[in-house]
Amino acid sequence: MTKQIIVLVLLAATAACQKNIFQPATVAPATMRDVPALRLSFRYEADVPAPALPANAAPPEEKNPAVLADFDASRQQENLVQTISSPNKQRILAVYQRLGDPDASYRLDMYAGDGKFLRRVTPETMTADFPDIIVWSPDSTSVAFVAIARQGGLNSVLPLPNANANTNANTNANKPPAANSNANANSEPAAPPVTPPPPSDGAPNVLTFRTEQIYVCNSEGLDLKPVTQNEGLIYYYFVWSPDGSMLAALAASYQEWRYLQMQADKNNEIFVPLGRPRIVEKNGRERRLDDNLTGVHPVWSPDSAKVAVGFDKQIRIYDAIGDQPTQAAIPLRNQLLLSSQAYDQKVNNEQSPAANANAEPNANQPSMTLPDEKTLVSFQPIVMLEWSADTLLYFQTGYVKQYKTGDGARSSLRWHRLILSPQATVVGNK
Repeated sequence: MTKQIIVLVLLAATAACQKNIFQPATVAPATMRDVPALRLSFRYEADVPAPALPANAAPPEEKNPAVLADFDASRQQENLVQTISSPNKQRILAVYQRLGDPDASYRLDMYAGDGKFLRRVTPETMTADFPDIIVWSPDSTSVAFVAIARQGGLNSVLPLPNANANTNANTNANKPPAANSNANANSEPAAPPVTPPPPSDGAPNVLTFRTEQIYVCNSEGLDLKPVTQNEGLIYYYFVWSPDGSMLAALAASYQEWRYLQMQADKNNEIFVPLGRPRIVEKNGRERRLDDNLTGVHPVWSPDSAKVAVGFDKQIRIYDAIGDQPTQAAIPLRNQLLLSSQAYDQKVNNEQSPAANANAEPNANQPSMTLPDEKTLVSFQPIVMLEWSADTLLYFQTGYVKQYKTGDGARSSLRWHRLILSPQATVVGNK
């Protein structure tokens, strides 16, 4: 009897060991920050309410009264364009022009929160560009902006694009990313920068370039430095990570920029640049994320761990942290085809209720057969992203076209979202 009990105990222990070996347990990561982009799962939800836009999407602030009074009283030869307050309201960046400065050529000065002048930020050899994207870091410790060398300019320094560059720019600008395209490509080769003579004000020995680069200074207006140094690239958009440690940016080559600009002028359209996404750290380290061009601005995850970018009918998510960053492509063409078919049917029914009164009861049920995209009005590309929570990535699709005459078209604008979640990970596997 005792031997039988011992045998049963041994059999039970053996079975338990076999279960642990052949049926390993799974574990979920503690936070979404711990989940690599490659290990994300998603659920698509079509035609959802628009997300709440972030604070930085608000219109520009009014000119600070104290700074404006200083310009009116003692700086009559300079025109204050705008003021940009730090999030903690302790510093104010003044954007202005001096009499005789070219159009779209700006200078920057730092003021205290009470309107007291502190110092000049940009030296005489530098001009700030794209004033709409002069942005404080969320922690108020740094401000970033785009600038070029004040002498000369793009048109007088760099050659016009050749025929081959035009062809390549046209092809890449309208081509959706391939499934196996290199998402961790190396940065383009940089030409030697233009080294200016030391300026007379508070920013000595700052490198300037003949194409627009990203610069960062601290909240005192000191420690001004370029965090990108790629001559020939135009950095025209960036956004701070929520923790203020990095920037997600878009940059285009000069040849691509000029070609697309000429195409827009030819069609009397407002120029909308296309660029390649990249991550830029405050120490100057840069990683290009994709070889494909996009006009959709990149967005950060709320935990600063990932960046999302839209390409036509696809979203790509890239790791921004870790020694071995991954990336994941989320193709949405099929989902958008089916939801656009249902959306168009709903719109048609609302516009012509009498004509659809005798329709079959199940006529509005979405079909699992993919429709012809040419028959769908609302089947449009991704135009905007908004990552509102760690697990909620919103994206807007639609048709947007603007002309120099003031006319334009904005139609079929619809919001959708992806519900993100971690894939189950086997214990001991990565």
